Order: sequence, then structure tokens, then C-alpha cells
Amino acid sequence: MAPLIVIVGPTASGKTSLAIELAQKYNGEIICADSRTVYRYMDIGTAKPTKAEQALVPHHGIDLVEPGERFTVADFKTYTEQKIEEVRGRGHVPFLVGGTGLYIDAVLYDYKFGGRADESMRQKLENKSLDDLYNYCKTNNITIPENDKNKRYVIRAIEQHGSRPSRQNTPRQDAVIVGIATDKEVLRSRIAGRAEHLFEDGVVGEAKLLGEKYGWKSEAMTGNIYRLVHEFLQGAYDEAELKQRFVYSDWHLAKRQLTWLKRSSDITWLSLDDAKDYINAKLSPA
Repeated sequence: MAPLIVIVGPTASGKTSLAIELAQKYNGEIICADSRTVYRYMDIGTAKPTKAEQALVPHHGIDLVEPGERFTVADFKTYTEQKIEEVRGRGHVPFLVGGTGLYIDAVLYDYKFGGRADESMRQKLENKSLDDLYNYCKTNNITIPENDKNKRYVIRAIEQHGSRPSRQNTPRQDAVIVGIATDKEVLRSRIAGRAEHLFEDGVVGEAKLLGEKYGWKSEAMTGNIYRLVHEFLQGAYDEAELKQRFVYSDWHLAKRQLTWLKRSSDITWLSLDDAKDYINAKLSPA
């Protein structure tokens, strides 16, 4: 049975290009573990693998739901476990790749989730602002989640408080888990460079269309670049400051991702080149 190759790391660490290169070499298929790329039409602002990249190897975990639709970590776990079996059934190698630590952990440690949330309580929470939800978390000693700009994640953290999902203490035995270690200055530079590409590719126009279609208060639109573009369109700041704020936001996202991932002693942290050699050794015949 082909191992499950898991490649994790912060945003802009280079994990996507590495996964594509290795998946091409070993007849692999990529399952994206990213809480933002599950949304349809949000292509530029989520730095989704391009159509050209997706054409190189099969990709899964992309364009699963409309912006505003609910998609939970439990949904992702069910979806991914099914895809892993399908990929192996075709005689291919599954690659699980991303930076959303909770998604990765749910699959690796077989999270078991509780029942559905109380709908009346959820409606009350959804009517609160993000700042109100942060204050609620602080008052009730609830840990604010990794993706703290996503209102749905904060609400789910409140709902799950006191009833954490159960999980295994060790990762699934079929997994090879690699983290991409990147120098901080190199990562900052990559984030800044990617910001320029996003604006060249038309992220402001994409955000404007999505905001008009789905509403700026849609869960998918409240995080990352889309929230900033909304403020920019309202005249809060000029384009130069918008870019600066996006780089700052993405840098802090990267730090939050690393904080989550670094908690695990089961990840082998390597540079991009060393990670390639390590995975090559795991997949090449003896």
C-alpha cells in the first residue's frame, strides 16, 4: 500500500510546488488541506493552485462548496479519508498538503467529533461581531483558533469548549509527515512577492465580484485579503497600504500556522531540498 505523504508548512513555504514535483514523479494525487481553497471562485485571494498546476497532477479538496456554505473540519476528515482510499484504489500515491493544522491533525490522529451544534445558540453567536466573539472567548477561557479571522472557526471553538474531539495520541502508521522549514527572512520575502502576484492577477476585482454576489459578511469573505479589500474599497486606505496590510496579515497567518504545527513531535522538519530527498527515499524502491 502506498504511504500517505503529508507535506505541511506555513503559507508561501513552497510546499505546493514540491508536492506537484513529487506527485508527477511518483504517480501521485494531491489532497489540499487548506480551509480557504475549499471555496469555489475564490481563486486568486486564496493562492489556490493554478489551473496549469492542477493540470499537472490531479488535485482534490479544492472548490468543494460555495462561499457562505458550511464546511467543517469533520466534513474535511470524511472527505479526505474517502479520497485517500480512492487514490490508492487507482494505484496512485496520496499526498496530503497544506497549512491548516486542524485539518491535517483530524486526518492524522483520527479525530472523533461530537454531535451537531445547538442551532439557536449558533444563531446568537453568528449575530455577534468578531470582536464580541473574541471577548466572549477571553471571558470564558476559550482558546481562539488558528484561523481567527474566520468567524465560523471562532464560533466552532466556542461550541466545542468543554467537549473537545477525542483523538489518537500517535499518527496513523501509513503516514510520512514532513514539515517545510524556512528561514524567516526568506519566508517574509516570499510572502511579499506573492502579494505582488496577487494584485497583478486581479485580486481586488475578484474580491469585489465575490463581495457583491455573496455579501461581505459571508464567512468566506471575512478572512485574509478579502476583508482587507473590502476596507480598501470603502476608502479606509490606498493600494500601497492595502498591500502592506496584506503582507502583514499573511506573515501573522504563517506564524499562527507554525505555532500549531510546531506543537507536534511527529513532524520531520526539513528544508525544501532535504524534504525532497527524504520523500524520494521513502517512495523509491529499495
